[in-house]
Amino acid sequence: MRADRLVSLVLLLRQHGRLSAATLSRELEVSTRTVLRDIEALSAAGVPVYAERGRHGGFALLPGFRTELTGLNPDEALALLVAGSRRGAQAFGLGSALASAMLKVVDALPESYRDTAAGAAERLLIDPETDLLSRRLSAEEVPDAIAAEVLRAVFAGRRLRIHYAAADQAPEWRTVDPIGLVTIRDRGYLLATRSGADRTYRLSRIAAAEELPEPAQRPDRVDLDRAWQDRSTRFRTGGDQVAVLVRMNPARREELLGTALAVLAEETDADGRLRLEVTFQDRRHAVWALWQLGMDAEALAPQWLRTSLRDRAAALAARYEPGSEEHWNRIVR
Repeated sequence: MRADRLVSLVLLLRQHGRLSAATLSRELEVSTRTVLRDIEALSAAGVPVYAERGRHGGFALLPGFRTELTGLNPDEALALLVAGSRRGAQAFGLGSALASAMLKVVDALPESYRDTAAGAAERLLIDPETDLLSRRLSAEEVPDAIAAEVLRAVFAGRRLRIHYAAADQAPEWRTVDPIGLVTIRDRGYLLATRSGADRTYRLSRIAAAEELPEPAQRPDRVDLDRAWQDRSTRFRTGGDQVAVLVRMNPARREELLGTALAVLAEETDADGRLRLEVTFQDRRHAVWALWQLGMDAEALAPQWLRTSLRDRAAALAARYEPGSEEHWNRIVR
């Protein structure tokens, strides 16, 4: 909305001083012509913004001008700035709204605290895009138009029609009653009911969404954390999931838990190695996860998993046997 953009423009000038029209258009994600119209609107409304011409010119506010945004102490502002650095807002299409809100948070502080809070927030990094091994933690992309439509239906309490592609299935239209939204590890989920049954939909698999006029059939209040826990429990204990007993190097524990569905038991052997009972989504998932750990993990049970890993290792060893290169070259030819 234009009113929000005008407020953001004033806050940008307050916090950065003189800024060019090009810089303002980039920050506000609008054209330079729109920026110039907004500057004219602010001047007409009595906001003391003026232009400085020349190579290093731009727009600025008269010294001492201040908006009426108050009420946050430094610790409260720091908490909001740190929370705002998380990428969860991106999963729900709220990235631009978050940037605007952060501008208002900084501007709400007394001038004596502003630099301190902003500087402190710069020294805290939450959920970076890569870990220490430079593995990229990829976030799933959700088009803004779809995220906005889903958000509107959730907040307004109206039914939602989605074109959804479940795993290994062709997409189809479904009409659901939205309950709430959850983000975890940069993946967004819609919690809903369909014909009275609980359903969970990954936002990145929604190809199109349409808010419907009729009200959603849902309770007035919801404990979203409890609802998520209940659905997580059902997911971990249903379907074709398999339980695996593994003995492993404790240094690779987090890597294993990052792929497993759940940990059923865990203990440490006398030699310091870990013994864990974990579940995987299916047999293929279990074989893949244990193979990634190489010699740092040994599957103790079930026997089919040990056999699958042994056969994989034997096939790999045969490929690198002396003389095997000539054999493979003949196959390629």
